[in-house]
Amino acid sequence: MTLPVSRLVRLNGNKVVSDLKVTIIPVTPFQQNCALIWNAETLKGAVIDPGGDIQKIMKAVKSAGVTVETIFLTHGHLDHAAGANELAELIGARVVGPQKGDQFLLDSLPEQAIRFGVHGLKAVKPDQWLDEGDNISIGGESFEVLHCPGHTPGHVVFVSRHLNFGIFGDVLFRNSIGRTDFEYGNHEELLAAISGKIMVLPDDFCFICGHGESSTIGAERKSNPFIR
Repeated sequence: MTLPVSRLVRLNGNKVVSDLKVTIIPVTPFQQNCALIWNAETLKGAVIDPGGDIQKIMKAVKSAGVTVETIFLTHGHLDHAAGANELAELIGARVVGPQKGDQFLLDSLPEQAIRFGVHGLKAVKPDQWLDEGDNISIGGESFEVLHCPGHTPGHVVFVSRHLNFGIFGDVLFRNSIGRTDFEYGNHEELLAAISGKIMVLPDDFCFICGHGESSTIGAERKSNPFIR
């Protein structure tokens, strides 16, 4: 489903004017929320976390008539990053992110894929790493980069304080948070990032999760057992 970002935010209790539109494309058996976000006037935008099902993503891109300028990655897990190389080759876009702490995950994507019976995948080598305080442009709108480790060491989220809208990957979900039961996971770091960087945002701040339905900071403050 395609929605103007302003409507997505308004549906969650806030009003904002923006030319951005978003299509959430669930991909792979993990049903990871790949996001196509673009400016309705210029038809320029970005794809965030193309974990696979590239033809499905390309169908959404062509349907919207969007020129994808950049592919952004929130972190290096297979279900979020595995399709980055193929998509970049098809559309000629740069791959940007995550933070360099996830380089080992992007380098090991072929091994991650083999564990799920997928062969022939190549490591992803981003054109640019991101870090805390960087700013990225999606459809002409500026998003601040916040480094939120814990689920993975190099996980980043993208925040527009102007739009009251963000893309959080696998940091915070509706009524849950990202897994930390990996060798490299860190539950305390994840909770610290959520409390210190995410929960300081306004209650009406709306965000897209890496899996499942979108939510708001206020809704999670009230009902998320990991936050409460």
